[in-house]
Amino acid sequence: MAGLSFTPLATPMSKLKPICRSPIQSSLTPQFGFSDPLVLQLAETLEDSLASLSSSSSSLPQFSPLQKIRDASSETILSTPWPSLKDEPFRFTDTSFIRNSDIYPASKPPQSVETLKIAPSDAQFHSLTIVDGHIMDSLSNLQSLPDGVYVGSLFNVPNPGNDENSISKKVSELFCEFDWGDLFWSINGLGTPDLAVIYVPAGCRVAEPIHLKYYAAEGSDEPSGKLPLSNPRVFVLVEKGGEVGVIEEFCGDGSRCYWANPVLDVVIGEGARLRHSYVQNQSSLAAHIKWTSVRQESASTYQLVEISTGGRLSRHNLHIQQLGPDTGTELSTLHLSLGKQNQDLHSRLVLDHPRGYSRQLHKCIVAHSEGQAVFDGNVQVNRYAQQTDAGQLTRSLLLEPRATVNVKPNLQIIADDVKCSHGAAISDLEESQLFYFQARGIDLETARKAIVFSFGAEVISQLPYPSIRKKIEAHIKGLLDQDKAIL
Repeated sequence: MAGLSFTPLATPMSKLKPICRSPIQSSLTPQFGFSDPLVLQLAETLEDSLASLSSSSSSLPQFSPLQKIRDASSETILSTPWPSLKDEPFRFTDTSFIRNSDIYPASKPPQSVETLKIAPSDAQFHSLTIVDGHIMDSLSNLQSLPDGVYVGSLFNVPNPGNDENSISKKVSELFCEFDWGDLFWSINGLGTPDLAVIYVPAGCRVAEPIHLKYYAAEGSDEPSGKLPLSNPRVFVLVEKGGEVGVIEEFCGDGSRCYWANPVLDVVIGEGARLRHSYVQNQSSLAAHIKWTSVRQESASTYQLVEISTGGRLSRHNLHIQQLGPDTGTELSTLHLSLGKQNQDLHSRLVLDHPRGYSRQLHKCIVAHSEGQAVFDGNVQVNRYAQQTDAGQLTRSLLLEPRATVNVKPNLQIIADDVKCSHGAAISDLEESQLFYFQARGIDLETARKAIVFSFGAEVISQLPYPSIRKKIEAHIKGLLDQDKAIL
């Protein structure tokens, strides 16, 4: 089953302006028209969990970036009902199993290394480990960062105060500009216990990537109906002319139930460059709902390579806005639904300035009769984005008769001097490809696995780091070897 739809032209979207909200006196006062007691109960539980923390995160300065996001989230969360299949953004994404679970905030993990089964990072990478939303300094490696670069908790940033050149001041000014999001974005803002900051000063090139390792330590057995919730949040600021690579890797106990609800906010300065690798390998019983918000200044470059294989429900909300001319955006994603899984990508790219460049390649493989994949990709070329070069392509493999993919490529063009294209293709393995292998003495099983792997290899090969690429290749080959639909 597949659907293709094309939306009509939209009005131009003006440049986002900072929205600095004043603190509210009672963050959990129900607003007029509120009708979802589950959201109210969850919001109260999140606030209570933060208040119980012994760390400084429970009492923040009034105008700190983290307090700003908590205030903004508490204003919006109570007027936002839980999404249902009647809501267009969630038309093909059923979140009822989360709603029907007993949701509670994950507790603060111990600092003991022995109790956490976390694979070590590549020795050459700078690494920051985040467990259930809490930064674990004892499991991180940040000893050899270049001068001026900071990676760590907001509470430990150097040169605090109102100095215009302080990292905390810069983070505070830019952090409140991210004013979009949905209920899950607000849940993260209200419940995140800490804010991890990656700061790259102007003109600085970080040779080795920064590896963010997210681990879900707390989980429950499936029959219990309990669902521990973690809300990790990261803010990345790359100033003018800076360059850095960021690897996000999500994992957890493969036999446990939990809900990871991370948010990544990114600001890329003029002429700066960010290479973003995102690897999602959560438990097959987990829920994983992620927001990535990117703001690109003129002549900057953002490159994303995403590999998503885990989770009972995995959804990535990706929002990118080009805020200046000569800006480049490249997005490559591979989603695998090899079990009873729903892999969902909702992306939005807004081009508002001349000579913008974008390429989006999305691929998904569904190899289970109850498996599902969703792609909703919106590219908006507004009135002043003349001479834009934008391309979008989505390709899907369905390997079971009842496997489902719903694709909705959207290319909205208002500018009249552009070069834009998009396409979509959905198919099973072609008999001619299988015949080609068999005619050369290769058995059917080996041929099917080779073709399926090569379908995803186009995205995997774009991972910029050999150690991560080899790890992903081995992981996907292992999944394909176990999957009966491939054999």
